[in-house]
Amino acid sequence: MNAIFTTLKKQSATAFTFNLVVLLTVIISFLPLLPGLIGLLLAAFGYIPAIDQYALSLDGFTQLLAWPGLSQSVVLTLFVSVASTLLSALCCFAILQSCWHSRWWKQIETLLAPIMALPHVAFAVGFAFLFTPSGFIARLLGEQINWQLVHDQYGLGLIAALTLKEIPFLLFMSIPLLKQLNINTTLITAQSLGYNNAQAWQKIILPQWLPKIRFSLFAVMAYSISVVDVALIIGPTQPPTLSVLVWQWLNDADLATLPKASAGALLLLLLCLLVLLGIRLTEWIMTVKCRTWQSSGRFSLPIGGKSIITITYLITLTTLPMLLLWSVAQRWRFPDITPSTWSLRFWQQEWYYLLDIITNSIMIALVSATIALFFAIVIHEHSIKASLNKGKFKVPRLLISIPMLAPQLSLLFGMQVATLYIAHQHYYLWVTWAHTFFVFPYVFLALDGPWRSYDQRLDKVGASLGMSPFKVWWQIKRPLLLPAIWIAWAVGISVSLAQYLPTLMLGAGRISTLTTEAVALSSGQDRRISAIYALLQSITPFVFYIIAIVASRKTGSLEQQRANSASLTSTNRVTTHNVSISK
Repeated sequence: MNAIFTTLKKQSATAFTFNLVVLLTVIISFLPLLPGLIGLLLAAFGYIPAIDQYALSLDGFTQLLAWPGLSQSVVLTLFVSVASTLLSALCCFAILQSCWHSRWWKQIETLLAPIMALPHVAFAVGFAFLFTPSGFIARLLGEQINWQLVHDQYGLGLIAALTLKEIPFLLFMSIPLLKQLNINTTLITAQSLGYNNAQAWQKIILPQWLPKIRFSLFAVMAYSISVVDVALIIGPTQPPTLSVLVWQWLNDADLATLPKASAGALLLLLLCLLVLLGIRLTEWIMTVKCRTWQSSGRFSLPIGGKSIITITYLITLTTLPMLLLWSVAQRWRFPDITPSTWSLRFWQQEWYYLLDIITNSIMIALVSATIALFFAIVIHEHSIKASLNKGKFKVPRLLISIPMLAPQLSLLFGMQVATLYIAHQHYYLWVTWAHTFFVFPYVFLALDGPWRSYDQRLDKVGASLGMSPFKVWWQIKRPLLLPAIWIAWAVGISVSLAQYLPTLMLGAGRISTLTTEAVALSSGQDRRISAIYALLQSITPFVFYIIAIVASRKTGSLEQQRANSASLTSTNRVTTHNVSISK
């Protein structure tokens, strides 16, 4: 009896500790939503005590609506967001349809890591070096190109850059989803009914893929509608997108523009919600309401997925050599294809400043990614326990996804206002907190597939052998999921290193990272300096991806996991058989 009482007491203490950690995770991970939204609403309606405005009013909205280029900026923002999201989704599905389990697929999976490791800012700088009228493509042609993709008034260059960067992300998120759909069996069944490969993908797999990729599409859309850093580098300028316009008002020296800026941030949030609803409505119409296209005939659209992936990888991977060439070019006259004079002078000139900036970037990324990884594991474990114990509170996935789905600028403005009343001088604390807040959903999503595919019967096997819950997790579950944990950690570091607005707004300009410096220098006259920062911003996450890939391969492969699962299951059967015999 004493042994049973001691065991129950330990289990209750473990459960209490775990619940306390879950509560702490929810507070730290989701608490910024409250000051973010409340601060935004109050500031939009004129309540900003920091500038001695205590009366609620509509002056901010009046100033916003009176702005001459507002309607053009809103239309441009919607066009860029919707076009880039739809194009990236169509291109991703085309690649999946054309290349899934073909000889191309292994190469695509191998190159996903380096392409995803390339931050948006570094890619935008390299994209500008390629497509400016005197860029590298113009050098290959031997004359200046007449079309303009950098700072064009219609945002076509911004759409192209966002599409190229989001395709690998959607591919990465689609891989575990398609494994759940049992594609091979579906294709064999469809072929037995007379459908070819393209018809089977578009009529059978597409309606199943769309709902599962929904949150990833939402994240792509929310990023494209609120992006500031990439839009500053290659986006339109007359007028700019709404997010850039709001960002300019927030940085205005005249504090009287704050109500207008906060009203613009609220409008940005409302536009984001509107487009989210539009995407959800489109998905519902395609997959639920109007389904005749799935059964009316055997028509299928021709899709060149292999051409799309070739162009995507070619342009994306070409940006790195461009950055490297410009960083060591002392003289590069047009239309020479290579620099006429090479020099490391600019590296030597910047290296003293680079050490501190690299240290800042890596330390913030390591801390925020590690905290986000710990929180993501805790929430996943809590979700599993809540699923097994019906009636137990479960953290909603929509709440987890809000930092991905809401415009950063809208949330950060309220968070920045809130920190003024607490302790705004602790800049590293607030920046790390903001990074953790925005990194957490990506780490959670990266772990979602592996955690769902884990066989929960293995935990029962460990418990039946007398192991404690923590010992079961540490000795059985952790080794099997460690490869996925390494990859999720690298994803978190990559996302943190790419954060521009959280670092600049909550750091009040006092914390410099590779991203903030790369954006600041991209508008300068010296391409060599901007190339150095963009190149380092590209290399840093790539190093962590390599570490994660090597570590994940050393900690176990899928075949080893299956072997371990089989051995544990057989151990349980043998143990159960021996116990029954002894009885």
